[in-house]
Amino acid sequence: MTTGLGATMVRAGRRLLSSLPALFGVLVFTFLLMRVLPGDPAVFFASGPNAGKEEIELIRKQMGLDKSVPEQLVFHLSDIGHGNLGRSMMTGQPVLKDLRERLPASLELTFTALLIALIAAVPLGVIAALRPGSVVDHGVRLFCALGVCVPTFVSGLLLIYVFYYLLGLAPDPTGRIDVFTSLPLQRTGFLSIDFLLAGDFEGWWAACKQLILPAVSMALFVIAPLARITRASMLVSLGSDFVRTARSVGLSWRKVVVTYALRNAILPVITIAGIVFSTMLGANVLVEKVFSWPGVASYALDALLSSDYAPVQGFVLLMASLFVLVNLMVDICYGIADPRVSIE
Repeated sequence: MTTGLGATMVRAGRRLLSSLPALFGVLVFTFLLMRVLPGDPAVFFASGPNAGKEEIELIRKQMGLDKSVPEQLVFHLSDIGHGNLGRSMMTGQPVLKDLRERLPASLELTFTALLIALIAAVPLGVIAALRPGSVVDHGVRLFCALGVCVPTFVSGLLLIYVFYYLLGLAPDPTGRIDVFTSLPLQRTGFLSIDFLLAGDFEGWWAACKQLILPAVSMALFVIAPLARITRASMLVSLGSDFVRTARSVGLSWRKVVVTYALRNAILPVITIAGIVFSTMLGANVLVEKVFSWPGVASYALDALLSSDYAPVQGFVLLMASLFVLVNLMVDICYGIADPRVSIE
């Protein structure tokens, strides 16, 4: 058991090392891309175009823009190697500190949305596969098509209009917690977990109410690919030889579907779930803006609009690193679901 775990860790380490060139490429590409974008960040942060030349030059020196692009790249890579992502001109704080404060909010929202999507998509896909061509199957496919067609900011605004404005069931869409609730001691950064650890169930319910609408808004968009791949995988599994053999020996239909068909069909779903999670984490900026959610995506968008280089570069590096880790976790989950699959 220990030997197998050690071998798995070694192979996982090799996978991480093989991802370093890709991360390096992301660093260099993002750095060069930010330098060719129009606009002068020194002018923006020096209080507009009417600022004096000396003030602009001072800001440019503080941001390191007075050096040549190759020199800036060398200093940037050196800072990254020492764990320094730079300082944000918007907040005046180190980018690493800003990302560390905002990342739990984005992770909590994304994890919750993915959980809601999986809880809805997997049963829908299984039901549609069990009755192909039926009214239920066509209904699931129609629902999936609508979920893909409606953008997340539109569904978010509709949810706010219905559940907050018309019905009054949802709280104000103004962040992670309302102004009348005291924040718990930060242990994980996930408010729903920190409130539980603090024993504050009223605060936990308040945090959950703030979380439900943005999570559902994100989940509606990703239910479609998860349900579709579940349906397609289940159809293949149900038509395979091992399922026919299991049915011929007299096993119950429920056992055949859950134990044999679904377990084999879940492997592509795990892959899509990993890809969907990575996409959601980086692309949930619209939901964060609609619901005033203080996550890393909205932070990066604000930095991009103000030509604040360091936060955008730190955000892209964070997303690339998380993408590598998520893909590694997907491979590990593959091995758990099907021991025949190696992490390599």
